[in-house]
Amino acid sequence: MNPIDVQFVVGISGYFVKDLQAVRQSPQYNPLGDEKILPQTPGFKSIVQAGQVISILLHLPTGGIAVGDCVDVIFSGAASRDPLFVADEHLEVLESIVRPWLLRCDISSFRQNAEKVESEFLDPQRGCKLHSAIRYGLTQALLAATAQVHGCTIAEVISHEWNTAISDRPIDILASCHRNDTLQLDRMIMKQASLLPHASFVHVSDVGPNGSILADYVRFVAGRVRARGCSGYWPRLHFDVYGTLGDLFSNLKQLATFLNELAHAAQPYDILIESPIIASSKAEQIQQLAELRKLLLQYPTRVKIVADEWCNTLEDIKEFADAGAVDYVQIKMPDLGGIDNSIEAVLYCGVKGIGCCLGGSANETEISARITAQVALATNPDFLLSKPGIGADEGLTILTNEMLRGIALTKRSRRMSRI
Repeated sequence: MNPIDVQFVVGISGYFVKDLQAVRQSPQYNPLGDEKILPQTPGFKSIVQAGQVISILLHLPTGGIAVGDCVDVIFSGAASRDPLFVADEHLEVLESIVRPWLLRCDISSFRQNAEKVESEFLDPQRGCKLHSAIRYGLTQALLAATAQVHGCTIAEVISHEWNTAISDRPIDILASCHRNDTLQLDRMIMKQASLLPHASFVHVSDVGPNGSILADYVRFVAGRVRARGCSGYWPRLHFDVYGTLGDLFSNLKQLATFLNELAHAAQPYDILIESPIIASSKAEQIQQLAELRKLLLQYPTRVKIVADEWCNTLEDIKEFADAGAVDYVQIKMPDLGGIDNSIEAVLYCGVKGIGCCLGGSANETEISARITAQVALATNPDFLLSKPGIGADEGLTILTNEMLRGIALTKRSRRMSRI
């Protein structure tokens, strides 16, 4: 079965994109833009720009329409990621090369089509694979199309083609909150988010002298959960520091000591720190995080480390997992390109006994978020990142309800097959 028509629609994504290099190197930083700070990463015209999306619409012979959204992450072009995604730069290759292939594509199965997206297409302007955002959106649309053809959920397609078991409960979600929005944090506590608040610390000034602002904030969040949470609510606390702690502390022993202090500030809750260090290369990143993890083993209350930067592709994730460099990796789905790579990444982490977040970016859309929820049901990662946007409520709602619907539909399908 082949699509009968294809459309490409340019729109807006769920957040915005930032020049991470310029932000980290600027003495002062305005989160919504500062004309005095010049961009340093290729493709950026200013340090903060509105995110873009290309929606791929596959018109099916059944009358249905399968949709996938091409999006990139907030900090595009950083730490080996593909460059900033500018929609207009990719429309020509979509129209001239991808459209004819899609119209010939047999959508009755997904996995082989995803492998072709990854291996057979070259962007003539860049001389390499199609941009990761394009591969991400293409495979979303193809996966959704296969599910429609067979009248089943996306999770069931993945379960069938990868021989996995579909979860009978929703996967935990990390609710991503703004640091300065206490009401948002309170709402996530009220809704019993499994992990919170993410609360990005992008600039070294955000964490304060000797990390004092970060430590105070960790202590505040733990206290807020104790005061506002209901009996039995026991979330994990997660904070994304974008390498600022590596900038602040001159050696790994000092950093490990500070992370132990954060663990005490978070008590009685477990704490996860994402990207404590951003090194200048992947090899150095793996080495430093592995050494830091060993240092943390000496403390009875241990901070769990999450890898993000330099851990962008399926191959990267395998290297981090093989090295035992971290406790968790964030599988940042737009960076991995094809959805099949994210599926393989979760399964590989499971084999290696390393935790994983099936994540992505606030810069995504409700389409990619719903597909992520279905992938999660079929692959069982440790947790998801709320998306799109950083409204927390919206992402938590989209992901939770999509998983609950998927579980209900799967159970119904099993009952009907026994009749």
